[in-house]
Amino acid sequence: MGSDDHAGTVLSAAQLRAVCEPALFDFETTETLEPMADFIGQDRAMEAIGLAARMRHRRFNLFVHGPEGTGRHSAVLRILQQEAAARPAPQDWVYVHNFDNPDKPRAICLPRGVGPRLRDAMRELVDDLANDIPALFDSEEYQSRRAAIEEEFSGRRDTAFKALGEAARDRDVAILRTPMGFALAPMKEGEVLKSEAIARLPEDERVEIQKHLADTEQELEEFLSALPRLEKEHRAEVTRLNAELAEAAVATAMKEATAAFGKIAVLVPYFEAVRTDIIANAELFLKAGARGEDGPFPVATARVHDDLRFHRYGVNVMVSVADDTGQGAPVVVETLPTLANLTGRIEYLPTMGTLVTDFTQIRPGALHRANGGYLLLDARRVLSEPFAWDALKRCLETEAVHVITAAERMGLIATTTLEPDPIPLDVRVVLVGDRLLHLLLEDLDPDFSELFRVAAEFGDDMTRDPETLRLLARMLAKIVRDEKLRHVTRDGVAAMVDAATRMAEDQTKLSLRMSALWDILREADHLAGQAGAATVTADHVEAAQRAAERRADLPRERMQDMIGRGTILISTRGSVVGQVNGLTVAQLGRARFGWPVRITARVRVGAGQVIDIEREVKLGGPIHSKAVLILSSFLSTRYAPEEPLSLWASLVFEQTYGGIEGDSASVAELCALLSALAEVPLSQSFAVTGSINQMGEVQPVGGINEKIEGFFDSCRAQGLTGRQGVLIPRRNADNLMLRPDVVAAVAAGQFQIHAISHVDQAMEILTGLPAGVRGMNDEFPGGTVNGNVEVRLLDFAEARRGFAQPEITVTTTGAEDS
Repeated sequence: MGSDDHAGTVLSAAQLRAVCEPALFDFETTETLEPMADFIGQDRAMEAIGLAARMRHRRFNLFVHGPEGTGRHSAVLRILQQEAAARPAPQDWVYVHNFDNPDKPRAICLPRGVGPRLRDAMRELVDDLANDIPALFDSEEYQSRRAAIEEEFSGRRDTAFKALGEAARDRDVAILRTPMGFALAPMKEGEVLKSEAIARLPEDERVEIQKHLADTEQELEEFLSALPRLEKEHRAEVTRLNAELAEAAVATAMKEATAAFGKIAVLVPYFEAVRTDIIANAELFLKAGARGEDGPFPVATARVHDDLRFHRYGVNVMVSVADDTGQGAPVVVETLPTLANLTGRIEYLPTMGTLVTDFTQIRPGALHRANGGYLLLDARRVLSEPFAWDALKRCLETEAVHVITAAERMGLIATTTLEPDPIPLDVRVVLVGDRLLHLLLEDLDPDFSELFRVAAEFGDDMTRDPETLRLLARMLAKIVRDEKLRHVTRDGVAAMVDAATRMAEDQTKLSLRMSALWDILREADHLAGQAGAATVTADHVEAAQRAAERRADLPRERMQDMIGRGTILISTRGSVVGQVNGLTVAQLGRARFGWPVRITARVRVGAGQVIDIEREVKLGGPIHSKAVLILSSFLSTRYAPEEPLSLWASLVFEQTYGGIEGDSASVAELCALLSALAEVPLSQSFAVTGSINQMGEVQPVGGINEKIEGFFDSCRAQGLTGRQGVLIPRRNADNLMLRPDVVAAVAAGQFQIHAISHVDQAMEILTGLPAGVRGMNDEFPGGTVNGNVEVRLLDFAEARRGFAQPEITVTTTGAEDS
């Protein structure tokens, strides 16, 4: 490093940027490289993913977390697909009608590929019966047997009525048919007697007529009451005949339809239940045939016109994999993990002004499709969907998929619904999220740690050394081949290495945010194509970076424009007491840039208060408030330790109207405060960044490159003098990866970067005076910054004691002097 003295270290241009030399690579282009198959720098994460993918215990589900852009999704997906290919494809699952309890459809597990064939066979069976049964009932055999039944029961009825009539005639009683039914009337010599004639008869004859009428009426009532029983017997006989003929037709059709499924034991009771139900409901097929319908299963495009009466014989295939595809276990990625998309849903059909459903309206969810394999979900999306997280945990805990709709959970269902059999679940769930979400779930959800035993963390950087540089070059070769891009020259690879180092903000590291790196490569390939180049070179890579920066550079340009025009007050020349240039970083979407901000301090006698104006107006965050308290503690313990701190001071970031958070300006704030106390001016040619501790040591901060570049741009706009520069923490020296124009300015002596480790070094650079070290007499030397600060604080303490003295009144008595 450069010269290291009490005033800090002046960094050389070579220390400001780690440049990858193309000569480090022994290839001309990536065309000759063997592509890298695995992700680099993520060994721990890969081990964890592999463990979860291969472990069969149900609780070893996986949570993958890490920074965005590190390739979490693609890495997990690739490993899961590799493991899934070696596993057998899962069996089929279907829902069928439950003839004993229609509201509880049965789930049946079938060999792979059988589900669709069974569905088609049942459709063909019912369609055939819809044609065969009506034809059978129109046959001459059926008609003759039916006519015989009708004749038999008609004859029985007529015989009984004839016997009743003859008994009535023997009693001289006539049975008359009227519009209201039957009526009885007495007769004499074959003529019906009128009421006047009956009244003229002797009493004993009238009594006998009434008796004959009563006996006949009782027999008529017995005949009429026997008719429903006779009709019931008639219907039973017809039904028996229908069942006998239907059974023969159904048996033949069932034998043909189910021949291919005879070895599947689980289907035997189902086929028997179907056979029994079809025979019992043969009239449904007669009605379908009478209407001239094409069949009970209309085409799918006319689903709203489906005849619900025949759904009971259908098969709802939930999951099926063709047995000749050679496909392994499923890997399902659900991008919208709602409750319905996870566990399935039950749809409803409008029928006669109401909503109805049956088992054919059950739709599978991601858990059904992933059963026997892997399910990849975004953790934040699952947690944000109502009821989805609870449903997922329940399915994993019970090892079964329960189809429950959100309306059921909320109690909003006002129509009939179903309770399908749960389907046994064997699935490995992988959640992808961030570290904070993982910590919150572990802390707040007791079920999470029980169900997700494995965590894979993706890092955001790796060590930069010759081996990792070669690995990165091979990764570039893989992307080039996978996406059919132009091959990259070795100087282009070196430029990509520099880009990765800049992203990592560490000269000893390479960023693993591969998505951002590949975006640079893709844009560089596009620029190479526009230029007609056969390969991607360093010029194309650098041009792609500049183009990306320019697209997001409008906020930075406007800020620098306001500084250049004097709208935002920033001085890069001269010296001022109690005023210093601090540095801050803004993150606006993908745009990240730094700019200087003026920090001022004012002091006077007081009771030991250091007022943080940002905190007082609630613009300062807790970390910033902590930093101000730390520098207040530093003042109290370093200067005049035997005296109470008799100071009132105020600190403020000028012309800032948003929130202030962080402690990276605490060194600058302390310098402004010490300048105001010592009454020595600070050079405005410098900007200061760094965090302070109670010992006055300077601690590293983030965004160091953007901060330096932001002040450099302001100095360049106002004119570089050669005396301008930035004071940074010494421990941030390895984080420097500055723009080439800043490095060039430092090399030309137009700009300076000082690395400091203590606030005293900052004060010496900013004031040009020695900081001063407490001597043997326990005092700071006169003419030093620290000496001036301590003298000023002692003066404040003395003045404060003077203000605290009680007022003394002197009263004299006796004779006046002559």
